[in-house]
Amino acid sequence: MELTPQQLKNYDGSDSSKPIYVAIRGRIYDVTTGKSFYGPGGSYCVFSGKDASRALAKMSKDESDVVPSLDGLTEKEIGVLDDWERKFQAKYPIVGTVVGN
Repeated sequence: MELTPQQLKNYDGSDSSKPIYVAIRGRIYDVTTGKSFYGPGGSYCVFSGKDASRALAKMSKDESDVVPSLDGLTEKEIGVLDDWERKFQAKYPIVGTVVGN
């Protein structure tokens, strides 16, 4: 499945009939089983329906960091993102990729 960033926003947990998706480095993960974290009101809901690569790398829940751009990240931050990506791969299925802008 391929989704644009705009289409990905439809999977933010606000519609309980749809799964919840979070993307990292353009790969979309179905995090619905982590609804208590990624669903509305959850501690990581800011990431839902978006590519959260930069925010995860920076360990940030600031809305302005919830973007796919890795520009200017330090080597340490890229390492943190690698760790997050491994955690997601172990826990959640990859269901597609983000395409276009």
